[in-house]
Amino acid sequence: MALERELDDTLRQAIRAKDLRTADVVRMLKTEVTRKRTEKGFSGEVTDAVVTDVIRAYRRQLQKSLVEFEKAGDRAAAQREQLRFEIAFCGRFLPAGLDEAAVRALVEERVRALGVTDKKQIGKLVGDVMATHKGQVEAADVKRIAEQLLEG
Repeated sequence: MALERELDDTLRQAIRAKDLRTADVVRMLKTEVTRKRTEKGFSGEVTDAVVTDVIRAYRRQLQKSLVEFEKAGDRAAAQREQLRFEIAFCGRFLPAGLDEAAVRALVEERVRALGVTDKKQIGKLVGDVMATHKGQVEAADVKRIAEQLLEG
């Protein structure tokens, strides 16, 4: 609950400072947390882990949108800047992940340990890595690196 309280405090500060960009991002995050809280099948308390998962999912959605806006060229410059701001803002609340070299080393080690030899087994590998390193790595990155290792 500390993370949710921190979002509330950040929203209050942003409103006092008339920082509309920050206030909008925090409101969106709070909306996503509320959506998670009222989601069918969800029971229990909204913990910091749940809030972190919500923020991580929202940031991933923003990153996908940013790719699309980058294809739009100059017409979408303002939207790209806003998305970059929101992505960076979300990053403040997330634990630091592993860098590319560390993810590559982890994937190489798990490929050897699990005996993965072809691309059909990548799902098993991704599941194994995500079970032990959730929040530190992205599944898409693990899959991409595994595919590169198995190709070459």
